[in-house]
Amino acid sequence: MSNPLLQNSQLPKFSVIKPEHVEPALDSLLAENRKVIADVLDNTAAGCSDFLAELEERDDLLGKMWSPVSHLNGVKNSDELRAAYNACLPKLTAYSTEMGQNKQLYNAYKTLSENTEVFLQLAAPEQKAIDNALRDFKLSGIALPEAEQQRYGEIQQRLAQLSTDFSNNVLDATHGWYKHIEDEALLSGVPEAILQSYQQAAASKDETGYVITLDIPAYLPLMQYCDNAELRREMYTAFNTRASDQGPTVGQWDNSELMTEILALRHELAQLLGFNNYAECSLATKMAETPEQVLTFLMGLAEKSLPVARNDYAELEAFAKSLGAVKLEAWDVPYYSEKLRLEKYAVSQEELKPYFPADTVISGMFDIVGRLFGVEFKQDTDIDTWHPDVKFFQVLLAGKPIASFYLDIFAREHKRGGAWMASCQSRRTLFNGQQQLPVAYLTCNFTPPTEQLPSLLTHNEVTTLFHEFGHGLHHMLTEIDCAAVAGIHGVAWDAVELPSQFLENWCWEKSAIPLISAHYETGEVLPDDLLEKMLAAKNFQSGMLMMRQLEFALFDLLLHKDYSSERSLDIQKVLDGVREKVAVYPVPEFNRFQHGFSHIFAGGYAAGYYSYKWAEVLSADAFSRFEEEGVFNTETGQSFLKEILQQGGSKDASELFANFRGREPSIDALLRHSGIVR
Repeated sequence: MSNPLLQNSQLPKFSVIKPEHVEPALDSLLAENRKVIADVLDNTAAGCSDFLAELEERDDLLGKMWSPVSHLNGVKNSDELRAAYNACLPKLTAYSTEMGQNKQLYNAYKTLSENTEVFLQLAAPEQKAIDNALRDFKLSGIALPEAEQQRYGEIQQRLAQLSTDFSNNVLDATHGWYKHIEDEALLSGVPEAILQSYQQAAASKDETGYVITLDIPAYLPLMQYCDNAELRREMYTAFNTRASDQGPTVGQWDNSELMTEILALRHELAQLLGFNNYAECSLATKMAETPEQVLTFLMGLAEKSLPVARNDYAELEAFAKSLGAVKLEAWDVPYYSEKLRLEKYAVSQEELKPYFPADTVISGMFDIVGRLFGVEFKQDTDIDTWHPDVKFFQVLLAGKPIASFYLDIFAREHKRGGAWMASCQSRRTLFNGQQQLPVAYLTCNFTPPTEQLPSLLTHNEVTTLFHEFGHGLHHMLTEIDCAAVAGIHGVAWDAVELPSQFLENWCWEKSAIPLISAHYETGEVLPDDLLEKMLAAKNFQSGMLMMRQLEFALFDLLLHKDYSSERSLDIQKVLDGVREKVAVYPVPEFNRFQHGFSHIFAGGYAAGYYSYKWAEVLSADAFSRFEEEGVFNTETGQSFLKEILQQGGSKDASELFANFRGREPSIDALLRHSGIVR
């Protein structure tokens, strides 16, 4: 049987992909790519653009082969697949480094860019892709002496492996410990629906009673509702010491040495490329220009938010003491916060859940997006997927398919936690003139349905779904046919969260709530009194939430900005120093948050976690135009579609934003939306 990863079919054949297919498919494709690219370059006349289409074709073939493998590694992890995935990483990294340091390829791009007669005849997206490629060549060490190029390649190889090891450790530590409870009295305060999910988790592990895992849908409700402080402490300890030198699985999947090596190698890489530190290197492809600019931005937000955050915490502390708490510990904060929210606004996430069945929310989200951007969604049930829970949808414009996506929203064993969007394939023009349509993966980890209940989402989970769908729309609604800058590709990292955070706003809009809510038993939309309470509670503890994100962003930036090869860096001390400046309540000494900080050690956010707040300024300001002109104003929706979503990475993010908003971004809307200023 032929290798299903090399069939180049329209969509991946997930049901027949096996771990043993992975490495042979990659070996075959990399060998073919090397040969084809070498032949193309040998036959490309100086200053000619003919090689671009062939390069895009080779990149596309590789992307479509690797995309299902990478995705399965995240959503259906197994020892065999992980071994195959890990075996391929060094080969992929070596290939990427080789292409980035291919002098013949670099010269082909450079000569083309300098041939103004040909270059200026290319479409603007192709010109932008060429400019990006030349920048990336420099960041790949194209100008380095041979020995330093070799060292660059070695560093990239090692970093790829270390990031994967870090991620695997977090996954294994998350699923490698759980709390088994027989006595229901220990779970006093936990809502019935959550108890049912704990019973279901126990049954899946052949246990009686209840099982609480460290997956967020199980962990967070326990921390918010369980009256037993000792159980909360035990769960907090297990969760916040994952993959570290502390806690119940001490040292078993310890990321300590991996983090140290990752930071050292990133610093060495940056210095090889002529930067002072990795923060400077990271910003070379972002909207922000210098680490100092980012630091000023973050500290400016902190200065405005810290007084509000301290008031939030003082209020919480007084409330907890009024209920008999002697001292407010870190594991008490979610519990008393939820009680205070109920006291002030008489609404809880659990009370809202019956009004947000997953299917209703998804249908309503499609309706909202349809009203804004003129698209429709149609489910296709005859598509091969990796799990029965996965759904597949086509995106239609004027009845014509323009994109499609897989939707996988439930938590389960062997699936990485969190929520994300990833590309399955990109929009591009094929050699035969036909258009390849974009396909996305949209992944969440919500509580699955039980025998008694459908999947019910908290409002926080509703916003998570909208967030990831915003990323998906950015990828799927593009009208750019040059894959390197189509959809999410080529978008500055600190602007890529703009569409995702932007779409979240409709989760709070009074006119949108009836579209996404319907009580699972009665069909009643969220009542006005609950809606008013939810809206009143929107900015509950917004100061504390803002400072928490700023803490993460400052920690990330300073780790990479202040690293020095002359002295050893104590990661814990960096975090402690940041907390002294911006944290509003102390955390226990055993807390090892950094050991599970996958965003910066295993994701794309190294020296870039600030991007969430940076993009939030853009998204809040963009939405303020809808507030001015109408949240379902079709002309405003079409403007956002045409100026932002359809453009992908074909122009600089600052230019696209200014085209939509008519001016530079302002921080005012974010501070207002967050309740920091009135």
